[in-house]
Amino acid sequence: MPMMVLTSEYVALAGVDLSEYARKAELAVEVEEKDVTTYAAAGWKVLLGGLKSGELGCEFLQDYAATRIDSIIWPLLGTVVPFEVRPTNAVVSASNPKYTGSVLVKEWKPIEGSVGDEATSGVSFPTSGAVLRATA
Repeated sequence: MPMMVLTSEYVALAGVDLSEYARKAELAVEVEEKDVTTYAAAGWKVLLGGLKSGELGCEFLQDYAATRIDSIIWPLLGTVVPFEVRPTNAVVSASNPKYTGSVLVKEWKPIEGSVGDEATSGVSFPTSGAVLRATA
C-alpha cells in the first residue's frame, strides 16, 4: 500500500505561494445530508446529498516584515480570493493533484501564542463556490 509523508505541501492564496510560512494546511469538503425517508423505506433512512461546502485550515509561522505573511494576508481580510493546495510542490500530476477554488478570508490572527512559543497564526477560511480537483 502506497504511503506518503507530507514534507513539501504547496499552499497559495490570491496567487501568492505561502508554502514557506505554512506548517499545516488542511482542505476539508463535505456534503449536507438530506433525509428523504418515507414510509415506503420500511424503517430504513433514505439520504440524498445536499449543498457542498469546504474549509481551508492553515497554520502559518508569523513574519511581520514588509512583503511577508502578515502584510500579505492583512489586506485580504474580508475578501474572497483564489486558493490552491497540493500534496507536494512538484508539478501537478495523477499522484500530485491540485485542489483549487475560492475562500473567504474571514479571520487573521496577527498575534497568537504563549510565552516561549513560536509566533504562529492558525486560521480557517470557508470555501466560496466549487472546489475543483485536477491532475494536469
